[in-house]
Amino acid sequence: MTDLGGDRAGERVAEAVASAVALLRTAVDRDWEAVRAGRVDWDCRRTAAHIASDLLSYAGQLAGRAQHAYVPFEITVDGDEDGLDRADNSGLLEVIETTGALFTATLRTTPREVRAFHPYPFRSANREGFAAMGIAEVLLHTHDIAEGLGLPYEPPAHLPSYVLTRIFPEVQPGTDHWRTLLWATGRGELPGRAPVTGWRWSNNLVLPTERLTLQGVTPAAAADLAAGGDGGFAWVADGPFEGTREAAGMTLKAYEAGVHRPEFGLFVLVRRDDGLAVGGMGFHGAPDEEGCAEVGYDLAPSARGNGYATEALHVLRDHALARDDVRTLCATIEPENAPSQRVVARAGFHRASVEEEQAYGDKETGLRLYVLTAEDLIQG
Repeated sequence: MTDLGGDRAGERVAEAVASAVALLRTAVDRDWEAVRAGRVDWDCRRTAAHIASDLLSYAGQLAGRAQHAYVPFEITVDGDEDGLDRADNSGLLEVIETTGALFTATLRTTPREVRAFHPYPFRSANREGFAAMGIAEVLLHTHDIAEGLGLPYEPPAHLPSYVLTRIFPEVQPGTDHWRTLLWATGRGELPGRAPVTGWRWSNNLVLPTERLTLQGVTPAAAADLAAGGDGGFAWVADGPFEGTREAAGMTLKAYEAGVHRPEFGLFVLVRRDDGLAVGGMGFHGAPDEEGCAEVGYDLAPSARGNGYATEALHVLRDHALARDDVRTLCATIEPENAPSQRVVARAGFHRASVEEEQAYGDKETGLRLYVLTAEDLIQG
């Protein structure tokens, strides 16, 4: 299977840089140092230099495969700190174009499974996450500079959508993705939504097991999976199975309703030895008021019988029950599905009582309810 994800991510970054430079080039004769860049505390020149710095930093993280911290280097524009002849505004735009090209080339050559260090919020990001962060830096800081210089700026509409569906999973999408992104980063207002005073983007969560990684599905990947695509993953020949696509649809609906919480979404199970996705596992939504979260999973037929579901459920179970907002995990399984019943049993779940099933509402559906609490785990 040809991996085109890096090419697509690189194209989006290149498009963002081209859009920004085209606008800023119309104002190269202005004094950027004398003007504050919108709502940030920097002048327009420093903000433009910051765009270039971020693009190079992200390229360095991915190219160097940094795992524990930022690669310790930085960019200096001629004349800003080293006493050389000072680059004018046109030269500064050349720096942005060059660092954008380096980042684009890095994205195009970075394999799908590579992750590198980024602090927010789960200590790593893949190439799509870095691409989305880079695009966000370009779009938002170009907006800041444009606001300071009194220039109108409207990036290509699909670029804010790219950012929102990858690193803002908890932000309910609006009809205008650019205005939504500005609101989500404290740069504008949206009718019916409170002003944003603090924010951080959110790369997808990845949970490792001995043979697998559980990779959190972004709203962008969920939309593709629900529509019949691969979600950006390389699948075994008979995957993804129908349950994973249904779960992706649930994730997408939660995102569109503004109630999606990525740590309680869908994860794709990816084998470490060959990078192929073999199934899906995750939650039917965030915990309810009593702290109960329902889990579900399926595997592609060719991947069954290898203990993958058991291995993944142990890690997902431990991750969930370590949280303060989760007290109970549950799973509903068809009576004839003995393999799934064995999976939850090996993870410590037990069959609920008749009263518990009635309270949960599964007696009418005919499904069996299995439950597990943190206390059960400790006693087990």
